[in-house]
Amino acid sequence: MKLIADTHIHSMACSHAYSTVMENIEAARQKGLHYMAMTEHAPTMPDAPHIWHVQSQWDVPSFWNGVNILHGVEANVIDENGSLDVSEKILASLEWVITSMHRQCLPVTTRENHTNAWLKIAQNPNVDVIGHCAKSGYDFDEEVVLKAFKEYGKLVEINNSCFTPDSTCIPRYMEIARCCKRWEIPVVVNTDSHFAGNIGVFDLALKALKEIDFPEKLIVNADLGRFEEIVAQKRAGVRRF
Repeated sequence: MKLIADTHIHSMACSHAYSTVMENIEAARQKGLHYMAMTEHAPTMPDAPHIWHVQSQWDVPSFWNGVNILHGVEANVIDENGSLDVSEKILASLEWVITSMHRQCLPVTTRENHTNAWLKIAQNPNVDVIGHCAKSGYDFDEEVVLKAFKEYGKLVEINNSCFTPDSTCIPRYMEIARCCKRWEIPVVVNTDSHFAGNIGVFDLALKALKEIDFPEKLIVNADLGRFEEIVAQKRAGVRRF
């Protein structure tokens, strides 16, 4: 299976990543990707760039050096009500919004709290992708939450970086993937790259999905036509300011 897009990528705008945006684009081109997304960490992450970085990324063209660029962000959930650290006005101006839970931004509390936060996120019309939801110990009611993601049209991310040999979240991620297969919930396979050399390297995640015979039709970045339909729908609703 060849994936055509990597839509979770970081740059040196945050100091725990190691490549420039130009290096990321070149890496995507070399891997033969049609699309990549700029999804820098939002401001609550301790070393994230100023919010101006998110707003100003439109200086990067939508097509550069053979690669289509999606302008986005990885927003942080900051409370059990599903509040995010990026304003709805800014989120509505972007083409690809990932929402994730990080320990640096949201304390791990209870299954009920985490479930409630994800249900609120599911209803947020500006969110496109649920980032690495098996990571960091945020237990939640998978059936209730994943079915809500499907109801509200959210993509569930299968994050390649979570399948490294030292990862502790693999069993839970596999269970979430099985649930997505059972309930036919679309997913997007991403790298969460913090170094250009990792962009487009999906092998660990794809191997895990193959082990459970995950349907290719549910992987949105496995088909260029389907992916471009999703992008077109998203771009049609973007409200620049």
